Amino acid sequence: MAKDLTISILLDFYGKVLTDKQRELMEQYYDEDLSLGEIADNFGITRQGVRDAIKRGENTLLDLEAKLGFAARYQAIQQNLEQMEQLTKDICFYNNDAMGGNAQIDGAAKHLLALIAQLGD
Repeated sequence: MAKDLTISILLDFYGKVLTDKQRELMEQYYDEDLSLGEIADNFGITRQGVRDAIKRGENTLLDLEAKLGFAARYQAIQQNLEQMEQLTKDICFYNNDAMGGNAQIDGAAKHLLALIAQLGD
């Protein structure tokens, strides 16, 4: 069973809808990188039981993402913020590269960078 970063991200978004035990199994597998055997030992269940619980959890998370799309939207917003930040830095650079630059453009660009930083947090 290959580990998928997508599931780890979905676990961050939707993990609370899983049972406590299922969430803990998945966190140990995806976030703590434990093997199925190690998790089975931790919970006193079979390796197959761990695998089945993880598969059910994956299906639940994927189904929620297909219906709600929160993780995809979040990633798109993060990418757009990164692009906005780079474009604003370019504006600062080009403005300051011009003879003397324009203080209003520089101030507006710095204000945009501050807003972008707040949104990214």
